[in-house]
Amino acid sequence: MDHGEIVVEVEIRPTEDPKKVETAVKTFFEPETVEWEDLGTSKILIARSRSIRSLEKFHRLLRTQRILDTARSVFKKMARGNVLVFYLHKQALAVGKISFVGGDQESPLGAVKVMIKYHNIDEIIDWLSPPTQHGKPLWEREAPE
Repeated sequence: MDHGEIVVEVEIRPTEDPKKVETAVKTFFEPETVEWEDLGTSKILIARSRSIRSLEKFHRLLRTQRILDTARSVFKKMARGNVLVFYLHKQALAVGKISFVGGDQESPLGAVKVMIKYHNIDEIIDWLSPPTQHGKPLWEREAPE
């Protein structure tokens, strides 16, 4: 993915175990790097990858949880130009579930922010969440390079 980048950011509150939060992120994302930024009262985990393959677990979870239609509608609404930003519920991820939220206000311990930059964001959306009929994908495509 020469033209892209995936960045996952999540605030870790003082009451949370940073390793558990990192484990939750890794339930859906395989980062190339993980950094911790100290904000004094809290920390931010920043996970990055330049490979679309790092989202293969996310791709699978969207199918096993049968939420392709929801995902597609969120992605289409949140895509701006070549950037897609969406938020996931942190506690849901801790138990291996994908749950989309509008932002921090909808996730008591803060949301997980996912930002995907790619030269053709529609290719990413079509790969992650193709259109469906009766809950089944109309087609599947290979992961964009």
